[in-house]
Amino acid sequence: MRILVTGSADGLGHAAAEALLDEGHDVVVHVRSHERLAGVEDLLRHGAGLVVGDLSDLSQTHDVAGQANEIGRMDAVIHNAGVYSGRDVLPVNVVAPYVLTATMRRPDRLVYLSSGMHRGGRPVLDHVDWAGARQAGNYSDSKLYVTTLVAALARLWPEVLSNAVDPGWVPTRMGGPAAPDDLRLGHLTQAWLATSQDPEALTSGGYWHHGRRHDPHPSVPDARFQDKLLAALADYTGVPLPTAAV
Repeated sequence: MRILVTGSADGLGHAAAEALLDEGHDVVVHVRSHERLAGVEDLLRHGAGLVVGDLSDLSQTHDVAGQANEIGRMDAVIHNAGVYSGRDVLPVNVVAPYVLTATMRRPDRLVYLSSGMHRGGRPVLDHVDWAGARQAGNYSDSKLYVTTLVAALARLWPEVLSNAVDPGWVPTRMGGPAAPDDLRLGHLTQAWLATSQDPEALTSGGYWHHGRRHDPHPSVPDARFQDKLLAALADYTGVPLPTAAV
């Protein structure tokens, strides 16, 4: 399988890409800039492809989608890139995965990075600053939105398996070295959902933690909230979510 993993320079993304390469998959890694290439040198030496672009920048996100499309259709995309705080929270955690999803050639499987903190998110879309010019959204909000995007895709794109993964509080650059959860279980769930033929993995719209499906925030399965989110993102980006299979 050909699989794109965003945010591959370290942490969960690097671990997922490495595991997928070890399994013999055709992996495409992503880094924010050419200055971050050192973080994926080992993956490139083992045959990974590469796309480069800052996902906090809308034009660069479009360019990343173009680079990926030039490589070819992906069988799966793991939307792993994310930030915890600052003005880039909504652009990176929500806008970028939406734009990549809407503009890349449609894969068979989509996996998005969520968090248990999404349960503290606010299901409110009025006056959201998707551009991040002011810090109007927090991490919990961003993860509620992206988990809702997963549910919307499962409803609107039934031919695609779309799932969200809560990796837990893991010792990544974002989580910090004292984080108590198991990093390995986080990235293995991502890779499993992207590739496995296990019947459980062949379901869509799930919110997963360490290989088990859990109930998300009650707003996530609300079709009205899903549609409002998609409309808001389409309005900001100028890119509506395609409905017909492409």
